[in-house]
Amino acid sequence: MASSQCCENPPALSPTGGEGKVVDSFGGLKAYLAGSPDAKSAVVLVSDVFGFDAPNLRKIADKVASSGYFVVVPDFLHGDPYTPDNAEKPLPVWIKSHAPEKGFEEAKPVIAALKEKGVSKVGAAGYCWGAKVVVELAKAHEIQAAVLLHPSFVTVDDIKEVKCPISILGAEIDKMSPPELVKQFEQVLSANSGVGHFVKIFPGVAHGWSVRYSHDDAAAVKSAEEALADMIDWFNKNLK
Repeated sequence: MASSQCCENPPALSPTGGEGKVVDSFGGLKAYLAGSPDAKSAVVLVSDVFGFDAPNLRKIADKVASSGYFVVVPDFLHGDPYTPDNAEKPLPVWIKSHAPEKGFEEAKPVIAALKEKGVSKVGAAGYCWGAKVVVELAKAHEIQAAVLLHPSFVTVDDIKEVKCPISILGAEIDKMSPPELVKQFEQVLSANSGVGHFVKIFPGVAHGWSVRYSHDDAAAVKSAEEALADMIDWFNKNLK
């Protein structure tokens, strides 16, 4: 089950943040869009439990877009992100109505909408909760490249079924995907010569660091920027 690490450092949500725009429906979901609509490669970013209004996530979307991608950040949580101080909806209750498997099903029409507008290759990156959505897309071969950042709920069996190039960026301090589990993921991928992979464990950082870092913490910002650079590099290798 999700640990308290899933919920540490909640962001101050900002519905109007980012250089892109929010639309009411992209593939049936409200979404933040960034980048050129004419780009032939697209990236879907799948949020953690705090949802698509998180300012750092929008900054990441803008950075990925500036590398030549059309970026979609759908609201898979339907305006109901996890709120740590809501005693009526602790995480085990909240997660029942926000299963990542539901996000996977809702991501398919988003990808179909990208294909309809002329996109030829789609990558997806997921943070924490979102990583489970992305691994399901990778198993179903709905995408051409995947990035999992400090994943939650992802199992060795999931990794065995991945059908597209995958990058896994883990944290040294992570109860959800401890380094031992991330190393198991790497062993599974190394045995599967048909799937390209990149696995890295970032030292000294905790679960959630790549998207929930504090701007006042220089070391955290540097590590998050490194994770973002690794992610963009993976997409450049596999989507362009």
